[in-house]
Amino acid sequence: MVRRSRYLDRLIAFQDTDLIKIVTGIRRCGKSTLLDMMRDYLAQQGVPAERLLTFKMESLEYAGITDYLTFYRMVRERIDGIDHPYLFFDELQNVEGWEKAVNSLRVDLPCDIYVTGSNAFLLSSELATLISGRYVEVKMQPLTFGEYLDFRSIDAVAAEGLGERVELVSKTGDRLNSNTVLEQYITYGGMPFLAHDEPRRELCRDYIRSLYQTIVARDILSRVTRRGRGAITKRDVLERLCAYLADNISNQTSVNTIVGTLNESAGGKTNASTVSAYIDALEETYLFTKVKRYDIKGRKLLKTGGEYYIADTGIRSYLDGYRGSDSGRMLENVIYNQLVFEGYEVFCGHLRAGEIDFVAIGGGSDRKYIQVTERIDAEATRERELRPLKLSTLGKIPDSYEKILIVRDGDHPTDIDGIRIVGAVDFLLRNKITRG
Repeated sequence: MVRRSRYLDRLIAFQDTDLIKIVTGIRRCGKSTLLDMMRDYLAQQGVPAERLLTFKMESLEYAGITDYLTFYRMVRERIDGIDHPYLFFDELQNVEGWEKAVNSLRVDLPCDIYVTGSNAFLLSSELATLISGRYVEVKMQPLTFGEYLDFRSIDAVAAEGLGERVELVSKTGDRLNSNTVLEQYITYGGMPFLAHDEPRRELCRDYIRSLYQTIVARDILSRVTRRGRGAITKRDVLERLCAYLADNISNQTSVNTIVGTLNESAGGKTNASTVSAYIDALEETYLFTKVKRYDIKGRKLLKTGGEYYIADTGIRSYLDGYRGSDSGRMLENVIYNQLVFEGYEVFCGHLRAGEIDFVAIGGGSDRKYIQVTERIDAEATRERELRPLKLSTLGKIPDSYEKILIVRDGDHPTDIDGIRIVGAVDFLLRNKITRG
């Protein structure tokens, strides 16, 4: 197993505390493997195997365990006589009222609890209330580009004499074309199962199709109905909505715009409340995330508009039929996911002079304004991408935080009018470079 240190270190930091450790994220992003890593770590620390108990709740072994009382009794029976057990519950969202049982286990006996779930309803407001202040959430994503290289045994090394530039080296010592490897990552995504070898389209397509159908059928159509909420029953509407959001990643949109487009394309009568409910369901599976607009000059969130980004660009490629369209917006999606991985709170910025792709706000005084483009070779492209970031514009940014233009490929300077210009590969790997 390739160690995913950012997440594993977080679990280790909360080991043997009273807090329930809850790992959330889209299906197949590595949550179960993370629990296995934590279990292996504990074993290496000398914890006996009999104290390490894993419950994979999607196994047929637990098919009859659907309510919290049955679940609680089953666990108590399994751990009877074991001193300070470590309990790993995988995909626990299928147990109705799971939080009551887990909280009771936490209260009733000394134990250390780890939970995974593939749906944000796992921590919806009414459920989180019971365990409020008693859990820590570890939000997991598909592989970042840096993690993807780890899985493929590719090293990122500083290019000699080229400042921030990065070179990629295979495990056999061969220099690789960094743009080619990045293109493979953008096209086929960062699902761990697919990242160990050179990507093959047929394998990737079949795997992503299975993942997508599982999210639609199991996590949305069946789950929302079983939870007693507004039922998601119109599969055709749901899939057309997925296709629309995937086709419009990084574009400003609204529920009313989506309703109009769906009705126009299918001659249906979808309404705003239906579309809102279906978008909520998609967000709960972590498939899409809405990014709010931020008024840079007024320093406030705007109530209207927003953009959607997809959890994994490989899913977007599948929904797009691998046409390779909108590569610039696919790169934007990758940059967004990277910023979230690094712990930034990310917004799309608004100025009178234009839109800023990302306002990334970290801790303390850490803030970045970021634009993403494929090339800036042509003068017209250069001016279009830089204009919103220039301090001399009418709606100038009223502070001196770092301003970055990320460029996919082509030759470019490192600075224009105080704006840092950096290659996409170099930006994505800036915290990972091995220096000689």
